[in-house]
Amino acid sequence: MTKFQPFADDSASLRINDLTVENGTDKVSIYGSLDLTRDKEGLQKARALKGLADAVVKALSQDKDLPDKVQPDEATQQVKNPFA
Repeated sequence: MTKFQPFADDSASLRINDLTVENGTDKVSIYGSLDLTRDKEGLQKARALKGLADAVVKALSQDKDLPDKVQPDEATQQVKNPFA
């Protein structure tokens, strides 16, 4: 797995097959899909996923000022469709 430091920046990203992980200073976003097959390749993917999860847990555990909950993103505003 590429060296990925959770919460270190707002630009790093990581892919494990079709699973995408995007870094942020206030959140790590994970989306997509990942098939863990019962073979050596599946084991490699599972280890990469575990490494990622372990890194996130470690980063969160080391933060002594961890809040109970982060503030939600600003609400999106709906605009009139200019093509309607």
